[in-house]
Amino acid sequence: MMSNLHSILMVRPSSFRTNTQTLQNNHFQKISDSSDEIILQKTLIEFDNLVNKIRSYGIPVTVFQDDLIFDTPDSIFPNNWISFHPEKKIVLYPMYAENRRLERNENIIKKVESTGVIIDTILDYTKAELNNQFLEGTGSMVLDRKNKKAYASISERTSEILLDEFCDEFNYMPIVFESYQNHGNRSYLIYHTNVMMCVADKYSVICLESIKSEDEKKKVKQSLIDDGKEIIEISSKQLDCFSGNMIELIYNKKSYLVMSETAFKSLSENQLSSINNYSEIIYSNVDTIESCGGGSVRCMIAEVFN
Repeated sequence: MMSNLHSILMVRPSSFRTNTQTLQNNHFQKISDSSDEIILQKTLIEFDNLVNKIRSYGIPVTVFQDDLIFDTPDSIFPNNWISFHPEKKIVLYPMYAENRRLERNENIIKKVESTGVIIDTILDYTKAELNNQFLEGTGSMVLDRKNKKAYASISERTSEILLDEFCDEFNYMPIVFESYQNHGNRSYLIYHTNVMMCVADKYSVICLESIKSEDEKKKVKQSLIDDGKEIIEISSKQLDCFSGNMIELIYNKKSYLVMSETAFKSLSENQLSSINNYSEIIYSNVDTIESCGGGSVRCMIAEVFN
């Protein structure tokens, strides 16, 4: 059974810019020539447009205006520090960058509760930061909630130990592998699983060529096939355009696939028609957020369940 989506949570930033603390292993980020003021101005326009676009399809969006209590340049990406679960549980995650730890904000949880969501249990994994172990929410794990599987590309920000802990708690099966992205003349571990794959109810958009080990590639592919999913393959070039960073939202029994304009434009007609067989596509321009933040639409959305 698919869980009922109640709404989505998005955080409207107050101090968005390129976060120098995450540059080291996020190779999507670019240093901008623009001033922080101009970056924030452009970002807020992109953010508001995306929220309005999603709402226009009838999907409820809870927007939290980030306060300026802490300097949190990446607060626009809440899916990394919190996840919501139908069992009235939420999980708080340990973050790699020190300034991203400041994003965990009780007021955000209260705001979600004020929309009628009941939270009984908070699972807090954040103490793992003391041991330099990280698991950055649904960035590190791409969850197939229906089939109880957690796909995870291991990196500095995704600890297998914590992944196992999460899977034990929620009775998920971990599907573990390594994926790589070329940057310059070198190959690097992809920092978050959700930039190279998206798992929807009936299909998966995935960059299989980023998984170098043939055994791991076979394992991931087989797992998706076993669950009856159509595999829509994207190339490494398309991955660089954030075409793996999409999210399926099923609301009122209708499936939507939300992505950025960059991702949408990078897809071929065949890929788009495969997606259109299952989902209506919602896309919006988030160019500034992508280049300065190194994350795209999927990273901006935390799904909230009843």
